Amino acid sequence: MWRTLRSISLTHWIFVAMIGGVALGYAFPGPSQELKVVSNVFLNMIKCILVPLVFSTLVVGIAGHSGDLKAVGRLGFRSIVYFEIVTTAALVIGLVAVNLSKPGVGVVLPAAGSAATTVTSTKVTFAGIIEHIVPKSFFAAAAANDVLQVVFFALVFGVALAQVPEGPREPMLRFCESLAEVMFKFTALVMNFAPIGIGAAMAYTVGHSGLKVLVNLAHLIGTLYAALAVFCVLVLLPAALWARVPVMKFLRLLKEPILLAFTTTSSDAAMPDAMKRLVSFGVPKRIVSFVMPLGYSFNLDGSTLYLAVASIFIAQAAGKDLSVGQQVTLMLTLMLTSKGMAGIPRASQVILAGTLVSFDLPLEGILLIIGVDELMDMARTTVNLVGNCLATAVMARWEGEYPPPSATPSSEA
Repeated sequence: MWRTLRSISLTHWIFVAMIGGVALGYAFPGPSQELKVVSNVFLNMIKCILVPLVFSTLVVGIAGHSGDLKAVGRLGFRSIVYFEIVTTAALVIGLVAVNLSKPGVGVVLPAAGSAATTVTSTKVTFAGIIEHIVPKSFFAAAAANDVLQVVFFALVFGVALAQVPEGPREPMLRFCESLAEVMFKFTALVMNFAPIGIGAAMAYTVGHSGLKVLVNLAHLIGTLYAALAVFCVLVLLPAALWARVPVMKFLRLLKEPILLAFTTTSSDAAMPDAMKRLVSFGVPKRIVSFVMPLGYSFNLDGSTLYLAVASIFIAQAAGKDLSVGQQVTLMLTLMLTSKGMAGIPRASQVILAGTLVSFDLPLEGILLIIGVDELMDMARTTVNLVGNCLATAVMARWEGEYPPPSATPSSEA
């Protein structure tokens, strides 16, 4: 029997844990709330991987190719161009979907002032975003798991290291290479506990919100899921076909990180394992180590689409008819404010609150969607992960380094 249990794949154990978690949360909603500590411990185990992995892989990706910094700059420029095109498409699809579906029409907002102690109302500004990018202290940024600040420090550190003479550069480069390898092994060990953490997370979610959450605001949830599906078909799929990525093999490779992102609502949690799998898929490690961390700061497709849908939903619920010009301004605002959004559960609520304040929309609308935000967060986090993994493969194709010489598109299909 033990041999049979050991032969079951991690993916199958995760599915079993998901089903068991839903059943446990539904049958015992009260006791299941105590399982939140288990899911939190699992998430913390993964989040502690993030900073050393992002730092070491980015530094190696830059300083490891010190003779060709122009290539690194070219990769960075191409990545940013791709990110902006894709996130703009996500915003447009989100705005079109919510205007066609009109999920907020007829919805009654909570009483004015009820969000005062629940939702932050800090206005998000472009100057504030730029100032936030540069950390006052690397250690403070690392302690806070601030991905954007860690990425900025690692980029500058990598460029500086690349300009150091070979003698003093090599020990630091070898240290970062060793650190990256150790963190990949660390990730493999932590992932063995994924079924336990995911089962606990599902039990807590269902026990906390109940299955009735599927009915409440179902129109909004359906609009978001439909818009995300359209985005995947109209934007991500053509990008995959252009890069000659075997789509089904690609998805099968990422099934465990996808399940992890979906159930934990944390794209950070799935990032280390996804990076490891992309390297095994044939994407060069230097591109994976550069594009993936950058994408987690600038290419959160699912979250930006959600912000467009949620903002217009609240405007509709408040009875405010935003003109096309106002919605275009809203889209441009979200393009800026969504950059650097942390890949942690419900971080987008902070950006949403700042956007609502900027356009004089009621913060009470956020209270309306908090109850179903968990379900929406699952979908947008999954799209964030898949979008960044695909962006990495697309950049490798653009650089002429994918598929690898040993594999042709026909052999990978």
